[in-house]
Amino acid sequence: MKRNATAIWKGTLKENGGRLTTQSKTLENTQYSFHSRFEEGVGTNPEELVAAAHSGCFAMQLSAFIGEAGFHPESIETKCEINLVDGSIIGSHLTVQAKIDGITDATFQELVTKAEKNCPISKLLNTKITSTATLV
Repeated sequence: MKRNATAIWKGTLKENGGRLTTQSKTLENTQYSFHSRFEEGVGTNPEELVAAAHSGCFAMQLSAFIGEAGFHPESIETKCEINLVDGSIIGSHLTVQAKIDGITDATFQELVTKAEKNCPISKLLNTKITSTATLV
């Protein structure tokens, strides 16, 4: 399986911007710029997209591991916070809340750690990955 996205950038870093389009067209000519990345401008930015990819991938991987352990997750909500410092992503923190009948917190935490280490986006990122997980 291969997936793709295209970025088109026009002009200088601070005065102009770009557009992103994904293969699925979920993003189609979506604006991104210096202002949306480093200030409060309208549009997306690479770190936000990495956060979306990591939270989505992790939630799917955790769901798979929970199912393999014999449980049925009612819901898994994952927020990812990407930490960009001096031009480098230095961390990705996942905050997880899940509703799963019959699972112990110890088993849940074990599966969270397993998913944190094994989701494909976690494997891709060359950074510190941490998580906080709560059963609700």
